[in-house]
Amino acid sequence: MIETAMVLAAGLGTRMRPLTETRPKPLVEVAGKALIDHALDDLAAGGVRRAVVNVHYLADMAEAHLAGRAAPEIIISDERDQLMETGGGLAKARRLLGEGPVFCTNTDQVFVTGAGGAPCARLAAAFDAETMDALLLLQPRESAFGYDGVGDFRLEADGRLARRGDAASAPFVFTGLQILDTHLLDGAPDGPFSTNILWNRALEAGRLFGIVHDGEWMHVGSPDGLKDAERRLAELERISAAG
Repeated sequence: MIETAMVLAAGLGTRMRPLTETRPKPLVEVAGKALIDHALDDLAAGGVRRAVVNVHYLADMAEAHLAGRAAPEIIISDERDQLMETGGGLAKARRLLGEGPVFCTNTDQVFVTGAGGAPCARLAAAFDAETMDALLLLQPRESAFGYDGVGDFRLEADGRLARRGDAASAPFVFTGLQILDTHLLDGAPDGPFSTNILWNRALEAGRLFGIVHDGEWMHVGSPDGLKDAERRLAELERISAAG
């Protein structure tokens, strides 16, 4: 059981303007629920008891919203003075996270559970600390709702990941949800840096793995993406209600 998570919620949300002119992106609502609550509810359902959330843009508003949650327990990692990016945010919060594997998630996506079970539970069940430093949840590029990029990774037969490299595209997209062992932060750079640096360390050691989400994944990166996600969620609800 992995009971601690890092929620990356400090970004400026520039692509979500004008919605983010008055609120941080994690508080933008999808189907009546803030993006950050979608993420935190998924984590809580997966057994997470404490979540470290970094804040920067409109931080007071984010903290006030999080104060209303009962579970998981929320611990704030304050980045008001400097935005640390994804990897730097993890490094700044390491003392709060403790040692060992933790969940780490973005807040610009919504998951629909597939036949294999909830995404956090599936990741936790698949994570093997003996062989893995990081385990990423992936979505097939052709079924990545709201995503128009060229993909991030190839998935080898043994579950290890390989970068897209010079190829025109890759078959899998990183969903924003992963498990990372905090020892990857040993000797991390000072200041802001990308999680890609941590993934490269795991790749070089042959310890970067992935599994494929078997439900739907919706990338919510812009106002248009938000509308599309809400339409798709409403459609899925109608299908479910019809049996």
